[in-house]
Amino acid sequence: LIFKRHIEQVNNLSEIQALRRLSPHPNILMLHEVVFDKKAGSLSLICELMDMNIYELIKGRKKPLPEKKIKNYMYQLCKSLDHIHRNGIFHRDVKPENILIKNTLKLGDFGSCRSIYSKQPYTEYISTRWYRAPECLLTDGYYSYKIDMWGAGCVFYEITSFQPLFPGSNELDQISKIHDVIGTPAKKTLNKFKQSTIMNFDFPFKKGKGIPPLVHNLSPKGFSLLYAMIKYDPDERIAAHQALQHPYFQEFWQVTSNHFKNTPGQVPLHLWQISKESQKQVIF
Repeated sequence: LIFKRHIEQVNNLSEIQALRRLSPHPNILMLHEVVFDKKAGSLSLICELMDMNIYELIKGRKKPLPEKKIKNYMYQLCKSLDHIHRNGIFHRDVKPENILIKNTLKLGDFGSCRSIYSKQPYTEYISTRWYRAPECLLTDGYYSYKIDMWGAGCVFYEITSFQPLFPGSNELDQISKIHDVIGTPAKKTLNKFKQSTIMNFDFPFKKGKGIPPLVHNLSPKGFSLLYAMIKYDPDERIAAHQALQHPYFQEFWQVTSNHFKNTPGQVPLHLWQISKESQKQVIF
């Protein structure tokens, strides 16, 4: 009976639930087996073998990646995020170390994931600091799946420049680094955040300097998408399904439209709607 209870507890872990729900998908790491050692009380997840993660790919690299490769990686990352969001899950820790590559790119490490439909507030100190969205830093856990897009935007910059976009040394410095680049937000945005926190903050006006000029291999359309991913206000930030329709990814549209039998720039509505029954299955 005790062992059976252990098995039930293992099966109820959000990471295992998420990986089982999201697989198979070409851009989600495949879970092959769960090994539970009753004696040691340890749990191991056996996943497919990948070559490296994005951090390992760019670490110490001197020569920039071709934009074609960057675009391919970002398209696959947006596909993975679109898939998990459609299935009612958000990752909450999108960063280079959790994005794996072999022949294709796959999103892994769902240990921090949550259901989009679970009740707020969520854990405040989620996500690695450099990839943490403003709403995570400035509210008491009132954020949404849009934090994944902020993290993806930070990754986008990093695989292009080999430097982190917002390398804050602490929470306050993190906000300061964000303001250095995109400026202080409009008052209405800050007021919206203030409604979801007991913190009292008031930032002096700062005009952002823009994305640091370390990016030489990104087209204007690429910059346009990057800025859309790091919008301060999550309501204005681009969603994954919208990012896939951005002109930066135009060369991939034909494949997508053939797959969905749909014209580029449109997403079939039924693919974005999730039934109430499905919502109940992903509340963790």
